Amino acid sequence: FLRSAWPELRDVRFEVADMPAATDDDGIPRWTVLPDAGRIILYRLPIERLSHMHRDDDLHRRMLVEGAVFRAAAEYLDRDPWDLGPERFRYF
Repeated sequence: FLRSAWPELRDVRFEVADMPAATDDDGIPRWTVLPDAGRIILYRLPIERLSHMHRDDDLHRRMLVEGAVFRAAAEYLDRDPWDLGPERFRYF
């Protein structure tokens, strides 16, 4: 969805790693954005284990991962995550 909606993301490499090499001032990062290299690295273990879900089911796990991807892509684009797909999240 993001690649088709945002041409700036078409050539970006989305990668998944287990853990970041180091912590930062905010603790353990969930992703790293490398705009000069055209890369976004998502860290699986912090996303899975340190994020809080109010329900532990497949839908909420998917929403958790999708939210991390949107926030990382928004950081890459220097935009608000809600700007990336406002119609995608109008469930109600």
